[in-house]
Amino acid sequence: MLRRIHHAAIICSNYEVSKRFYTQTLGLAVLAENYRVERQSFKLDLGLPDGSQVELFSFPGAPARPSRPEAQGLRHLAFAVDDVALCKQTLEAQGVFVESIRVDEYTGRRFTFLADPDGLPLELYEAPTPR
Repeated sequence: MLRRIHHAAIICSNYEVSKRFYTQTLGLAVLAENYRVERQSFKLDLGLPDGSQVELFSFPGAPARPSRPEAQGLRHLAFAVDDVALCKQTLEAQGVFVESIRVDEYTGRRFTFLADPDGLPLELYEAPTPR
């Protein structure tokens, strides 16, 4: 049955801005980039060190997604990090607004939120290193 999440797909409003954010600001690796003429759409496959992926799409005329207040559907995309404070500091040095670090009341793990260029909520979650 299910083993892990393979990828999350994101539709952006400005492909170049989002591509720069996910590759340069967040440091995801480009696995493949394709322009699909029939859809007038880019598909950018981005990889994380554990093999999971983010797919970044551009679709002309895609409607905006309501995200605040909490909307139904996907709530946020969370990335596991080793040190949430260091990630926050690194992102803020690049001009990215990152919320205050909080502690999960159930797990005791630190986490914080930021937004991608389209306002999609992204979480940085200080997860234990897998053995």
